[in-house]
Amino acid sequence: MESPLAALLPIAILWLAAGVVADGLPRLDRARSLRRRAGHLLILTLVGLTLTVTVLAAGLFSAGNTSADQAAAALDIAGIPALVVAVCTVRRVRRLWAGAGAFATAPETPAPYGLRAAAAHPLIGLPLQVTGVLTVPALVAASGTGLFATPGVTGPAITVGALVVIAIGVRHALRHSRLAERARPDAERSARAAGPLHV
Repeated sequence: MESPLAALLPIAILWLAAGVVADGLPRLDRARSLRRRAGHLLILTLVGLTLTVTVLAAGLFSAGNTSADQAAAALDIAGIPALVVAVCTVRRVRRLWAGAGAFATAPETPAPYGLRAAAAHPLIGLPLQVTGVLTVPALVAASGTGLFATPGVTGPAITVGALVVIAIGVRHALRHSRLAERARPDAERSARAAGPLHV
């Protein structure tokens, strides 16, 4: 590795791209488009995980303050959401891709709301987007600007990051809930809208 930035830049691009693709999945109203985009997301996620693990492992097995150590140290904060991606998100995206394949025989087959609700599940978009967000401080640290070493910057940066993560989580939860509600049978929705019967 010539510099930590050279190792971290493609990782950050992959995670940010995966977050953008995941965010757009629930808006797709055709099963074939949903399957194709889920396949792209699966590839981006697997490549991002592979590169992240490679950089972290290179930092573990290298001695001294090498560029591999610096890249791994900058990236370690993104390791936790990347672990959630590996454990939860990959499996959900694979199931989404397979489920969309069952409806994608014709080009214009609509994607059912249940499938779109699965695409909007917080465990798909949230870990990917949080990992992407956390690669940005890694890039800043690897660039050598020393921004986070400046007194009075670290605290507000952590606060802003936490607020961004909370906002992303709330947005995903609301969108998933809305699509899941639409996926329920009409009779059940009508009964709930009418309220309890009074005799």
